[in-house]
Amino acid sequence: MNWIVKFKESAKKELSKLDKSESKKIISFLEKLSTQSNPRQNGKSLKGKLKEYWRYRVGDYRILCKIQDDELVVLILKVAHRKDVYE
Repeated sequence: MNWIVKFKESAKKELSKLDKSESKKIISFLEKLSTQSNPRQNGKSLKGKLKEYWRYRVGDYRILCKIQDDELVVLILKVAHRKDVYE
C-alpha cells in the first residue's frame, strides 16, 4: 500500500529555499516514505500541543507532518532546520 505525500503551500516554499543538496535528500527520503506500509516506523510522534503531528529527521532538518490514515496521506506542514522547526 502506497502513501501519498502532499505538501502544504508554505512547506513547498520552505523546501525550495533550502540548499539544493539538502532538498534532494529530503525529497529522496519522502519518496522512500511513500512506498512504506507504515509511515510511522521512521518518524516520531510529538508531545504537548503538537501531539497530533509526526516528525522525521533528515540530517539537520526536520519534516513536520500530519498522517491521515483514512486517506493514506502524509501531509507535510513544515520543513526547517532543527533549531527553527518547532517555533
